[in-house]
Amino acid sequence: MNAIDKIFSNQLGISFFWKKEEVSITPRIQLVFKDIGFLLSVNELKDFSNACTIALQTQCAACKTPKTCRSLLLKTPSDKIDLAVNKEELDQIKELINETIFRVELKNWMRNLCLN
Repeated sequence: MNAIDKIFSNQLGISFFWKKEEVSITPRIQLVFKDIGFLLSVNELKDFSNACTIALQTQCAACKTPKTCRSLLLKTPSDKIDLAVNKEELDQIKELINETIFRVELKNWMRNLCLN
């Protein structure tokens, strides 16, 4: 775990910087959940968050078990991969993504504030 700088984690996953990546101008963030890892920029994370919102809006109204039914199709930043998730998983994924965006942008804002 010394090779990473953790950003955020919840019950479903974790986000972090690889220490070797953090020195670059536009560092990529590793997002890992459900045994899947994505290496994304902040803008890609924002697009992924929007995809979560869209997936939440497409819930099946007739489903008898909406919290656990894997009827939601979540588009990922890879145009060839979509994930079948349930509402609880989607809520956790969205929290992971949004908290990661918030913390990365706050860190960048604080760094820039200190430079001024």
